[in-house]
This record gives sequence, C-alpha cells and structure tokens, in this order.
Amino acid sequence: MSNRYILEISVESVAAAMAAERGGADRIELCSMLTAGGLTPSPELMKEVRAKVKIPIFAMIRPRAGGFVYSEEEFRAMGESIRLARQLQMDGMVLGILRADGRVDIERSRELIERAAPAPVTYHRAFDACGDLHASLNDVIACGATRVLTSGGKRTAPESQELLSELVRAAGDRLIVMPGSGLHAGNIQEAVRKTRAREYHAGLSSVIAKPAENPKAFEEEVRKLAMVLGACP
Repeated sequence: MSNRYILEISVESVAAAMAAERGGADRIELCSMLTAGGLTPSPELMKEVRAKVKIPIFAMIRPRAGGFVYSEEEFRAMGESIRLARQLQMDGMVLGILRADGRVDIERSRELIERAAPAPVTYHRAFDACGDLHASLNDVIACGATRVLTSGGKRTAPESQELLSELVRAAGDRLIVMPGSGLHAGNIQEAVRKTRAREYHAGLSSVIAKPAENPKAFEEEVRKLAMVLGACP
C-alpha cells in the first residue's frame, strides 16, 4: 500500500475549488449550500469548475437539505443528477439514502451507485445518522460504494477517533473509511495517528468562514493541512 494520504476538500464555488487545488488538495467534493451540509451543485457550477481544475471532482448528489429519506420524485431527481454529472465529466459522486427506520437503504443506494458506474461513489454522512455504525458499514459495502465519509457519528471526527479507528480496521480492503468534519492542520496529525485512515475530508469551516470571499486564505489553510498530512508517517 502507498504511504501517501489523500486529502479531499469540499467547496461550493469556482474560486474555492481553484484555491483548494493550488493548496495541494488531491480531490474536490463539489456542492452547493455547504451550510446545509451540501446539496447537488448546479450544472453551471459543475461545468465551470471542471474547466478550471485538473484534480478529480466528486459531485454531491443530494436534492434537498434535511433528512436522507427520499420520495420517489426525489429519488428520480437524484438519478437525473447523476446522469448530468457524468455528462459534465465529474469523476465521482457523493450520495446516501436511508430507510424510514434509519438504516442504510441498500436497494436504492445500490441502484444509484450502479447508474454512476464506472465513476466511484462515496456514501456521505447520512451514514452518521445510522444507529449502529458497525452494522451500517456492512450495509454501505453491500451497496457497492467505494468509500464512506464519516465523523464516527459525532459532530466532528476528532470527537470519535477511537470508533473511526474501529471502522477503518473493520472495513479493511473492502471499503475506504474517510474521516471528515472538523479536521484542519492543527489536528490532522493526531487523526492520522489514532484512526490510521488513508483518506481525509475537510471543509475548513472551523478555521475560515467564507472561502469564496477569501480564496487566498483558504488556499493557505489547505496548504498547511496538506503539508502536515503529507509529512505524517
């Protein structure tokens, strides 16, 4: 296995995407409305970011804010968003669907993941809303997702590093467990040491409030995070 870690940065603007790439991000998670947890980006945003950055872009597929139990109409909209994202040369998708009982909706999640193929799919933090994360990990694997983005069921990843470590070990080579939420240059080294994950996700909202309005500062925070992560054993 390579010793190199992967850093994914979530953004909602062209300026922030370009800043993240300049700062050393390996991948972009592209969303709209990050304050609502991230929604599906507009076709115009996907097209413009694709034209401006060379690193992989994963598009969020989430039709509305709130919970992750979707109507048939919303489910169809997610399928159409995947079709459009593939057409606009997104490199991957980020999605998650739950059942009314709070478990991973394996059947409908698998259907969307198959529609996205061969593009990889990250199962997003809908996972953290599940009661039993160990059981839900197996459900996400059954869906066919490539990775799961998780804060270990807590508000931020640093609050649940022991559980994240357990999930990393449990997943093994079957699924990439990617800690995310609340990570920055000041705590990423501890997160690596405690979780032993290979990929990490950050939006850096805890250190810079509005990246699109201050891309230089955002770029610098991404650079600091990337440098510390890159120096981890």
